[in-house]
Amino acid sequence: MTKYLKVFDIGLQNTFVYRWNFLLRSLFTFVPLMGTVFIWRAMFEARGASIGPYDYSGMIYYFLLILLASNLVTPTEDEWQIAADIREGQINSFLTKPLNYLGYRFSLFLSYRLLYTVVTIVPVLLVFVYFRRYVTLPAHTLTWPLTAVSLVMAAGIQFLIAYTLALLAFWILEISTIVFILFSYEYFLSGQLFPLDIMPHWLQGLLHWLPFTYELYFPVAIFLEKTSGGALWAGLAIQTAWLLALLGIARTMWRRGVRHYQAVGG
Repeated sequence: MTKYLKVFDIGLQNTFVYRWNFLLRSLFTFVPLMGTVFIWRAMFEARGASIGPYDYSGMIYYFLLILLASNLVTPTEDEWQIAADIREGQINSFLTKPLNYLGYRFSLFLSYRLLYTVVTIVPVLLVFVYFRRYVTLPAHTLTWPLTAVSLVMAAGIQFLIAYTLALLAFWILEISTIVFILFSYEYFLSGQLFPLDIMPHWLQGLLHWLPFTYELYFPVAIFLEKTSGGALWAGLAIQTAWLLALLGIARTMWRRGVRHYQAVGG
Protein backbone atom coordinates (compact mmCIF):
# COMPACT_ATOMS: atom_id res chain seq x y z
CA MET A 1 0.00 0.00 0.00
CA THR A 2 2.96 2.33 0.59
CA LYS A 3 3.63 2.84 -3.11
CA TYR A 4 -0.02 3.61 -3.87
CA LEU A 5 -0.15 6.09 -1.00
CA LYS A 6 2.88 7.75 -2.58
CA VAL A 7 1.06 7.86 -5.93
CA PHE A 8 -1.89 9.43 -4.08
CA ASP A 9 0.46 12.08 -2.67
CA ILE A 10 2.00 12.72 -6.10
CA GLY A 11 -1.49 13.19 -7.52
CA LEU A 12 -2.21 15.88 -4.92
CA GLN A 13 1.07 17.64 -5.65
CA ASN A 14 0.51 17.50 -9.40
CA THR A 15 -2.93 19.09 -9.04
CA PHE A 16 -1.52 21.88 -6.86
CA VAL A 17 0.92 22.78 -9.63
CA TYR A 18 -2.07 23.90 -11.73
CA ARG A 19 -4.13 25.09 -8.78
CA TRP A 20 -5.69 28.15 -10.44
CA ASN A 21 -6.80 26.17 -13.47
CA PHE A 22 -8.13 23.51 -11.11
CA LEU A 23 -9.97 26.07 -8.96
CA LEU A 24 -11.61 27.83 -11.90
CA ARG A 25 -12.69 24.52 -13.42
CA SER A 26 -14.14 23.42 -10.08
CA LEU A 27 -16.13 26.62 -9.61
CA PHE A 28 -17.41 26.62 -13.19
CA THR A 29 -19.38 23.44 -12.48
CA PHE A 30 -21.91 25.55 -10.54
CA VAL A 31 -22.90 27.63 -13.57
CA PRO A 32 -25.15 24.95 -15.18
CA LEU A 33 -27.14 24.70 -11.93
CA MET A 34 -28.44 28.24 -12.41
CA GLY A 35 -29.58 27.39 -15.93
CA THR A 36 -31.25 24.24 -14.62
CA VAL A 37 -33.18 26.23 -12.02
CA PHE A 38 -34.50 28.67 -14.64
CA ILE A 39 -35.44 25.92 -17.10
CA TRP A 40 -37.38 23.85 -14.57
CA ARG A 41 -39.06 26.93 -13.15
CA ALA A 42 -40.39 27.72 -16.61
CA MET A 43 -41.49 24.09 -17.10
CA PHE A 44 -43.39 24.00 -13.80
CA GLU A 45 -45.07 27.33 -14.58
CA ALA A 46 -46.20 25.88 -17.91
CA ARG A 47 -47.17 22.38 -16.72
CA GLY A 48 -48.61 23.03 -13.28
CA ALA A 49 -47.81 22.07 -9.70
CA SER A 50 -46.04 18.78 -10.38
CA ILE A 51 -44.14 16.84 -13.00
CA GLY A 52 -44.21 13.12 -12.29
CA PRO A 53 -43.50 12.56 -8.58
CA TYR A 54 -41.81 15.97 -8.18
CA ASP A 55 -43.03 19.42 -7.27
CA TYR A 56 -40.81 22.43 -7.97
CA SER A 57 -39.00 22.36 -4.61
CA GLY A 58 -38.41 18.60 -4.91
CA MET A 59 -36.96 19.01 -8.39
CA ILE A 60 -34.54 21.76 -7.30
CA TYR A 61 -33.46 19.67 -4.31
CA TYR A 62 -32.88 16.70 -6.63
CA PHE A 63 -30.52 18.72 -8.82
CA LEU A 64 -28.69 20.09 -5.76
CA LEU A 65 -27.99 16.52 -4.69
CA ILE A 66 -26.96 15.55 -8.24
CA LEU A 67 -24.49 18.44 -8.19
CA LEU A 68 -23.06 17.29 -4.86
CA ALA A 69 -22.85 13.63 -5.91
CA SER A 70 -21.24 14.53 -9.23
CA ASN A 71 -18.56 16.58 -7.45
CA LEU A 72 -17.82 13.65 -5.18
CA VAL A 73 -17.59 10.75 -7.63
CA THR A 74 -17.28 11.80 -11.28
CA PRO A 75 -13.82 11.33 -12.88
CA THR A 76 -12.23 14.26 -14.67
CA GLU A 77 -9.97 13.62 -17.69
CA ASP A 78 -8.88 10.19 -16.41
CA GLU A 79 -9.76 8.49 -19.70
CA TRP A 80 -7.78 11.05 -21.73
CA GLN A 81 -4.70 10.64 -19.52
CA ILE A 82 -4.84 6.84 -19.67
CA ALA A 83 -5.29 6.85 -23.44
CA ALA A 84 -2.37 9.27 -23.77
CA ASP A 85 -0.16 6.97 -21.64
CA ILE A 86 -0.88 4.13 -24.07
CA ARG A 87 -0.71 6.13 -27.28
CA GLU A 88 2.52 7.97 -26.39
CA GLY A 89 4.31 4.97 -24.94
CA GLN A 90 4.37 6.17 -21.34
CA ILE A 91 2.78 2.87 -20.39
CA ASN A 92 6.15 1.19 -21.04
CA SER A 93 7.48 2.13 -17.63
CA PHE A 94 4.58 0.39 -15.88
CA LEU A 95 5.23 -2.89 -17.68
CA THR A 96 8.66 -3.20 -16.09
CA LYS A 97 7.79 -2.13 -12.54
CA PRO A 98 6.00 -3.95 -9.69
CA LEU A 99 3.12 -1.48 -9.88
CA ASN A 100 -0.41 -2.36 -10.87
CA TYR A 101 -1.56 0.21 -13.42
CA LEU A 102 -5.21 -0.03 -12.33
CA GLY A 103 -4.16 0.62 -8.73
CA TYR A 104 -1.94 3.49 -9.89
CA ARG A 105 -4.74 5.19 -11.82
CA PHE A 106 -7.27 4.60 -9.03
CA SER A 107 -4.90 6.24 -6.52
CA LEU A 108 -4.66 9.29 -8.78
CA PHE A 109 -8.44 9.30 -9.16
CA LEU A 110 -8.90 9.29 -5.38
CA SER A 111 -6.39 12.11 -4.90
CA TYR A 112 -8.12 14.27 -7.48
CA ARG A 113 -11.59 13.62 -6.07
CA LEU A 114 -10.40 14.40 -2.52
CA LEU A 115 -8.87 17.70 -3.56
CA TYR A 116 -11.86 18.54 -5.76
CA THR A 117 -14.18 17.92 -2.82
CA VAL A 118 -12.10 20.08 -0.47
CA VAL A 119 -12.03 22.93 -3.01
CA THR A 120 -15.75 22.83 -3.83
CA ILE A 121 -17.25 21.92 -0.46
CA VAL A 122 -17.62 25.54 0.69
CA PRO A 123 -19.29 26.74 -2.56
CA VAL A 124 -21.54 23.65 -2.48
CA LEU A 125 -22.58 24.38 1.09
CA LEU A 126 -23.27 28.01 0.17
CA VAL A 127 -25.49 26.83 -2.69
CA PHE A 128 -27.37 24.56 -0.28
CA VAL A 129 -27.75 27.43 2.18
CA TYR A 130 -29.14 29.66 -0.57
CA PHE A 131 -31.68 26.99 -1.54
CA ARG A 132 -32.22 25.85 2.06
CA ARG A 133 -36.01 26.19 1.82
CA TYR A 134 -35.97 23.22 -0.58
CA VAL A 135 -33.73 21.01 1.58
CA THR A 136 -35.29 18.10 3.47
CA LEU A 137 -33.09 15.65 5.33
CA PRO A 138 -33.85 11.89 5.35
CA ALA A 139 -36.33 10.67 7.92
CA HIS A 140 -34.47 7.41 8.61
CA THR A 141 -30.96 7.16 10.09
CA LEU A 142 -30.09 4.13 7.95
CA THR A 143 -30.47 6.25 4.81
CA TRP A 144 -27.17 8.05 5.48
CA PRO A 145 -24.83 5.01 5.52
CA LEU A 146 -26.71 3.37 2.62
CA THR A 147 -26.26 6.53 0.56
CA ALA A 148 -22.56 6.60 1.43
CA VAL A 149 -22.11 2.96 0.36
CA SER A 150 -23.95 3.60 -2.89
CA LEU A 151 -21.84 6.71 -3.57
CA VAL A 152 -18.62 4.74 -3.09
CA MET A 153 -19.81 2.11 -5.56
CA ALA A 154 -20.97 4.85 -7.94
CA ALA A 155 -17.45 6.31 -7.88
CA GLY A 156 -16.01 2.87 -8.63
CA ILE A 157 -18.43 2.32 -11.51
CA GLN A 158 -17.69 5.70 -13.07
CA PHE A 159 -13.94 5.24 -12.72
CA LEU A 160 -13.99 1.73 -14.17
CA ILE A 161 -16.10 2.82 -17.14
CA ALA A 162 -13.63 5.61 -17.88
CA TYR A 163 -10.66 3.26 -17.35
CA THR A 164 -12.09 0.50 -19.56
CA LEU A 165 -13.01 2.96 -22.28
CA ALA A 166 -9.48 4.39 -22.25
CA LEU A 167 -7.97 0.91 -22.66
CA LEU A 168 -9.47 0.82 -26.16
CA ALA A 169 -6.41 2.91 -27.05
CA PHE A 170 -4.50 -0.40 -27.17
CA TRP A 171 -6.44 -1.16 -30.37
CA ILE A 172 -7.74 2.24 -31.57
CA LEU A 173 -5.41 5.19 -32.09
CA GLU A 174 -8.04 7.87 -31.35
CA ILE A 175 -10.86 7.16 -28.87
CA SER A 176 -12.32 10.67 -28.56
CA THR A 177 -15.41 9.89 -30.68
CA ILE A 178 -16.22 6.81 -28.61
CA VAL A 179 -15.71 8.76 -25.38
CA PHE A 180 -18.07 11.54 -26.46
CA ILE A 181 -20.72 9.03 -27.55
CA LEU A 182 -20.60 7.17 -24.24
CA PHE A 183 -20.56 10.37 -22.21
CA SER A 184 -23.67 11.61 -24.02
CA TYR A 185 -25.46 8.42 -22.93
CA GLU A 186 -24.13 8.81 -19.40
CA TYR A 187 -25.35 12.40 -19.18
CA PHE A 188 -28.79 11.42 -20.44
CA LEU A 189 -29.24 8.14 -18.55
CA SER A 190 -27.50 8.77 -15.22
CA GLY A 191 -30.01 11.37 -14.06
CA GLN A 192 -27.97 14.51 -14.70
CA LEU A 193 -30.39 15.91 -17.28
CA PHE A 194 -33.62 14.94 -15.49
CA PRO A 195 -34.76 12.44 -12.83
CA LEU A 196 -35.13 8.98 -14.29
CA ASP A 197 -38.39 8.33 -12.45
CA ILE A 198 -40.27 10.84 -14.61
CA MET A 199 -39.65 8.63 -17.64
CA PRO A 200 -42.18 6.02 -18.86
CA HIS A 201 -42.37 2.93 -16.62
CA TRP A 202 -41.23 0.56 -19.35
CA LEU A 203 -38.09 2.65 -19.90
CA GLN A 204 -37.43 2.87 -16.16
CA GLY A 205 -37.56 -0.93 -16.06
CA LEU A 206 -34.93 -1.14 -18.79
CA LEU A 207 -32.65 1.47 -17.22
CA HIS A 208 -32.89 -0.40 -13.91
CA TRP A 209 -30.54 -3.04 -15.37
CA LEU A 210 -28.01 -0.65 -16.94
CA PRO A 211 -24.97 0.76 -15.11
CA PHE A 212 -25.80 4.39 -15.92
CA THR A 213 -28.62 4.47 -13.37
CA TYR A 214 -26.16 3.64 -10.59
CA GLU A 215 -23.64 6.36 -11.45
CA LEU A 216 -25.65 9.23 -9.92
CA TYR A 217 -29.41 8.74 -9.89
CA PHE A 218 -29.56 5.73 -7.57
CA PRO A 219 -27.49 7.20 -4.67
CA VAL A 220 -29.57 10.37 -4.85
CA ALA A 221 -32.80 8.34 -4.92
CA ILE A 222 -31.66 6.54 -1.77
CA PHE A 223 -30.99 9.84 0.00
CA LEU A 224 -34.37 11.19 -1.09
CA GLU A 225 -35.90 7.93 0.18
CA LYS A 226 -37.62 7.39 -3.17
CA THR A 227 -36.47 3.77 -3.11
CA SER A 228 -36.90 1.51 -0.10
CA GLY A 229 -37.47 -2.05 1.05
CA GLY A 230 -36.85 -4.77 -1.51
CA ALA A 231 -36.29 -2.28 -4.35
CA LEU A 232 -33.50 -0.63 -2.38
CA TRP A 233 -31.65 -3.86 -1.63
CA ALA A 234 -32.16 -5.12 -5.18
CA GLY A 235 -30.70 -1.86 -6.49
CA LEU A 236 -27.66 -2.17 -4.23
CA ALA A 237 -27.18 -5.76 -5.40
CA ILE A 238 -27.31 -4.68 -9.07
CA GLN A 239 -24.91 -1.83 -8.36
CA THR A 240 -22.49 -4.25 -6.69
CA ALA A 241 -22.80 -6.66 -9.62
CA TRP A 242 -21.96 -3.91 -12.12
CA LEU A 243 -18.97 -2.83 -10.05
CA LEU A 244 -17.56 -6.37 -9.97
CA ALA A 245 -18.37 -6.97 -13.65
CA LEU A 246 -16.62 -3.77 -14.73
CA LEU A 247 -13.61 -4.67 -12.59
CA GLY A 248 -13.40 -8.03 -14.33
CA ILE A 249 -13.77 -6.42 -17.76
CA ALA A 250 -11.06 -3.86 -16.94
CA ARG A 251 -8.60 -6.57 -15.89
CA THR A 252 -9.36 -8.69 -18.95
CA MET A 253 -8.94 -5.75 -21.32
CA TRP A 254 -5.63 -4.84 -19.68
CA ARG A 255 -4.22 -8.36 -20.08
CA ARG A 256 -5.31 -8.60 -23.71
CA GLY A 257 -4.26 -5.04 -24.45
CA VAL A 258 -0.75 -5.59 -23.11
CA ARG A 259 -0.40 -8.67 -25.32
CA HIS A 260 -1.51 -6.62 -28.30
CA TYR A 261 0.55 -3.57 -27.38
CA GLN A 262 3.47 -2.40 -29.49
CA ALA A 263 5.71 0.00 -27.59
CA VAL A 264 6.18 3.30 -29.38
CA GLY A 265 7.27 6.74 -28.22
CA GLY A 266 8.09 7.34 -24.59
